[in-house]
Amino acid sequence: MTTRLTLIGKPDCHLCDVASEVVDAVIAELPDAAAESIEVVEKSIADDPALYALWWEKIPVVLIDGELHAHWRVSPERLRSALEKATR
Repeated sequence: MTTRLTLIGKPDCHLCDVASEVVDAVIAELPDAAAESIEVVEKSIADDPALYALWWEKIPVVLIDGELHAHWRVSPERLRSALEKATR
């Protein structure tokens, strides 16, 4: 079963870049079987008016399987815990 992590941001967004780095680092630290079952999808509010309307005040936003996990700042520890749980 695949776990989908969606990172919603926009170009030239420092916090979005940091969030992307946190996501990459956390996934890299997971056991291979868990890491391989995670699909990372990046979306930009600049490309999607509906995403913009929902999230413009909160980017970067991380969704795990469509559920809000975090916005503004992504805690590596909290993300690791959530992904471990989601990939069990």
